[in-house]
Amino acid sequence: MILNEYYTLANGVQIPKLGLGTWFIEDADAPEAVKQAALIGYRHIDTAQAYGNEAGVGRGVKLCGVPREELFVTSKIAAEAKSYDAAAKSIKESLEKMGLDYLDLMIIHSPQPWAQFRADSRFFEENKEVWRALEDAYQAGKVKAIGVSNFLKDDLQNILDGCRVKPMVNQILTHISNTPLELITFCKENGILPEAYSPIAHGEALKNREIADMAEKYGVSPAQLCIRYVLELGMVALPKTANPQHMESNASVDFGISDEDMDVLKKVKKIEDYGEYSMFPVFSGK
Repeated sequence: MILNEYYTLANGVQIPKLGLGTWFIEDADAPEAVKQAALIGYRHIDTAQAYGNEAGVGRGVKLCGVPREELFVTSKIAAEAKSYDAAAKSIKESLEKMGLDYLDLMIIHSPQPWAQFRADSRFFEENKEVWRALEDAYQAGKVKAIGVSNFLKDDLQNILDGCRVKPMVNQILTHISNTPLELITFCKENGILPEAYSPIAHGEALKNREIADMAEKYGVSPAQLCIRYVLELGMVALPKTANPQHMESNASVDFGISDEDMDVLKKVKKIEDYGEYSMFPVFSGK
């Protein structure tokens, strides 16, 4: 059962292969979403400062009835925090908001502030400072693992070239029709576990005929095929939902996809339009 399966990070920490993404879950709704997920068997919860629901997620962690040490909780330093002091302050604030003694994983949300996402300015020096704050939090035991999100190969190399502790994860947009295979390979070659956010393409994959046909072949839903796809790539899957029925369905992915069909899915035509979500930098196509 996928909810009982784990990857092992470079430092030996175990991370559940399937997590609950909480983007767009309101703070007031987050405690119940976390409680329902825990009841179903989820042990991995992913939030971020930018989501505005850290407090609610923290309440859910406390109220869900699962011992803290059995849960894997991730948050992300705001993309705009680009100095050592700003990053150190934000880590402290996340712990305080969530009411937790430690986080299992803390990551840099983006290599650039969102307003400059994928712009010419790469913030290499600033990211080294943010990374230093994460390293210090890690060595102080405030976080059990550290990583990044939305980092390209040169963003990662910039950290790798001068770090005391290597990034343990890179959380990136990955779904059928948008699979950065070179980046995924680079991460694995450097001991960095790739995580897939929006594995269902924020719902757009459910409208794709090729995906629907392949799902029918395997007797699963398009969403289940999408989640299994990123798992087959050796990635953590982080589908977002507050709906307990969807949580259960998303976890019912104990099937395999053949190599031949994986090759087909890797070549599905890129989704160019994410509908109302195209306004977000990560979906803008940059």
